Amino acid sequence: MVSLAQINEQIKKSEEQMAALRKQAEDIRSVEKQGVIAEMIAKIAEYGLSASDLRLASSAKGSQGARASKAKEKAAPRYRSPSGETWSGGRGRKPGWITAALADGKDLAEFEIK
Repeated sequence: MVSLAQINEQIKKSEEQMAALRKQAEDIRSVEKQGVIAEMIAKIAEYGLSASDLRLASSAKGSQGARASKAKEKAAPRYRSPSGETWSGGRGRKPGWITAALADGKDLAEFEIK
């Protein structure tokens, strides 16, 4: 019968082997990555490609930077409170002045900016 100590020793050896294999895989990937980069640089030079051709330029359509800046745009206010507070009417929670007015039986249309 196998003892708990023997099982723990086997687990420890297996973990050490896995760590060594992970390190080996990481080293191989690093070497392969350098080869891929060299090939890509050669192709870019061969075909005269630019960052915008590869859609790497920040001004390229559909880039993450363009989408992120558009998403941060503030929506135009659609509702105004009697005290001058505004709300765009759709992003996030309703402001307190709207929820209080609705609870008092008022209609949202009363606060629309015309």
